[in-house]
Amino acid sequence: MKKILLVFIFSTVSVLLFAKKTIKVACVGNSITYGLKLENREKQSYPAQLQQLLGSDYLVGNFGKSGTTLLSKGHHPYIKEIEYQNALDFAGDIVVIHLGINDTDPRNWPNYRDDFVNDYLQMISRFKHANPKARFILARLSPISSRHKRFLSGTRDWLGQIQDHIEIVAKLSGAQLIDFHEALYRYPNYFPDGLHPNVEGASILAHTVYSAITGDYGGLQLSKTFSDNMVLQRDQELTISGKADAGEEVNICIGNQKTTCITGLDGHWTAHLLPLPAGGPYTISFSTRNKTILLKNIMIGDVWLCSGQSNMEFMMWQSDTGIKDIPKSSDKELRLFDMKGNWRPSYVQWKTEVLDSLNHLKFFNDTNWQMATPESVKDFSAIAYYFGQILRDSLKVPIGLICNAIGGSPAEAWVDRESLEYQFPAILNDWMHNDFVQDWVRERALYNISNSNDPLQRHPYEPCYLFETGIIPLEKFPIKGVLWYQGESNTHNYEAHERLFTLLVNGWRKYWGNNRMPFYFVQLSSIDRPSWTWFRDSQRKLSETIPDVKMVVSSDKGDSTNVHPQHKHVIAERLSRQVLCHEYHFDIIPSGPIVKSLQSGVGYVNVFFDYGNDLHASSGDHIVGFEIAEHEGVFYPAEVEIHDGYVTFKNKNVQHPHIVRYGWKPFTRANLVNGANLPASTFRITDK
Repeated sequence: MKKILLVFIFSTVSVLLFAKKTIKVACVGNSITYGLKLENREKQSYPAQLQQLLGSDYLVGNFGKSGTTLLSKGHHPYIKEIEYQNALDFAGDIVVIHLGINDTDPRNWPNYRDDFVNDYLQMISRFKHANPKARFILARLSPISSRHKRFLSGTRDWLGQIQDHIEIVAKLSGAQLIDFHEALYRYPNYFPDGLHPNVEGASILAHTVYSAITGDYGGLQLSKTFSDNMVLQRDQELTISGKADAGEEVNICIGNQKTTCITGLDGHWTAHLLPLPAGGPYTISFSTRNKTILLKNIMIGDVWLCSGQSNMEFMMWQSDTGIKDIPKSSDKELRLFDMKGNWRPSYVQWKTEVLDSLNHLKFFNDTNWQMATPESVKDFSAIAYYFGQILRDSLKVPIGLICNAIGGSPAEAWVDRESLEYQFPAILNDWMHNDFVQDWVRERALYNISNSNDPLQRHPYEPCYLFETGIIPLEKFPIKGVLWYQGESNTHNYEAHERLFTLLVNGWRKYWGNNRMPFYFVQLSSIDRPSWTWFRDSQRKLSETIPDVKMVVSSDKGDSTNVHPQHKHVIAERLSRQVLCHEYHFDIIPSGPIVKSLQSGVGYVNVFFDYGNDLHASSGDHIVGFEIAEHEGVFYPAEVEIHDGYVTFKNKNVQHPHIVRYGWKPFTRANLVNGANLPASTFRITDK
């Protein structure tokens, strides 16, 4: 009996000694932590979902209190609430804090911003006193939508300032910093009232905290742009990033290069490869302790991103020369990454499952790099393919082409959300009933989503949507530059487009960390649509004002009734001329005549051009398309005298000409070219 008792005591002590201690997680915050606006907050709030993810080894406490501020002098301080005391008594082993949203109230931040860091540090100190071994996780604030009533009056700016202060607190306290903002920023539809996340939004918060606590980010992962057959950018340091579990060592090997990096607490790793010369094929390996990803047939060359709307999307089989060129398109060193939308925004009503996919940002297809073959080229962008073919012939290096153009897409869909929120917020306001968005774009989108009952239903034409689904997933894949053909969906308001295009170029450059990233675009062609004259001239001016942006002309290849001219090979040749001249320093004329200045005299006016050598008519005996005026709105056809680099215009009815315009019709037969037979842009110029 004594022996049995001793065995029982020993067993009991062993169980107690080796039993796992339940880890307590205290979730401190305001209404977002509490789960306000959720139908069943006890099960749907982010702490409740976090409990399900962590399992029985953890005990998660929800200590959220709606409306509270971190600021101790704020209008509703968290530290004066019973939830705060309960959180201290809970003595969590891990304390997750998400406070600061309500501090954006004008009663708080303008008055007490200087107290924020110290108030936050004091709160952390109190939790440390309750549990000296506590681990702290501080969250950058979840987004506040531009739909919020105070967004422009201060919330937008104060939120950004508070984010900076939270980062300072994390640094000073040694706490782990997580980012609720980045996790949810692409999903404004997950915030029905512009502030409180729905169930899906709360789930993203829960998974963010879960990964931060456990270090589990799903193991080694690469960008979707990494696959067999890809092209990596030559002659520059390559920054390559991905995800893995926190603290994992990632080893990368290509050729004779080997490098190692350690995954951060946020699950991200970044490695740097020394510049590689053009060539290949290579094999590149990515490995952690538990997983290896091996990619084969990798080439080193130049990579170009080809984007925009339908004229860039326009496929090889549709072009005038496609039928004869597709069969001979095989090229092992020309590689294509063809991102197509899973659904075309044509005049159709999308089904419920499509609408749900759009809301989850699942618009583009899953694809991988392919070598150029008749099969892969047939449905690829004609302009992109011909451009790549010309570069292959001229440079004799591998070329990679990424195409993500979407028919009908407006420029605002390709601009990042932060740029619009800070520099063009008006276009985000109820975009489907917003005159900044072209009417047919809105009408098409409304028809596509007419089966949806969701007032925040997403659509590819929505501002920011294509940046969030077609640019961010590229994960800053190294590129040489951008080809862009878009504008048809913004011609109703060229003033707005000037702002949007500038934001687009600057935003993409910021995203890739290259403020001089080359950007080459196609000016709109000719068609009988009234606003296109002013829009084309606006594009011309943009090419002259934004650094490292160049334009090619297509108006001479337009079609009076078809917005999709078929002469894509010609446009690709013009793009390649610009690129070969400016990026690769070929001694060629890159452009047609570019109007630079005007000099008025009595009864005549001189207009000067760059690339104006051997000016002549491309067709017929005479140059046509020029008009002059002394007063706005009263134009006369001009008599033309050609000189070396400039042209003189006269009309007996105009004694003091001050305005010259060329090809000033939506569809024009204007025919001025230079010695390289490259056309001049339509334009309007004045000396006033």
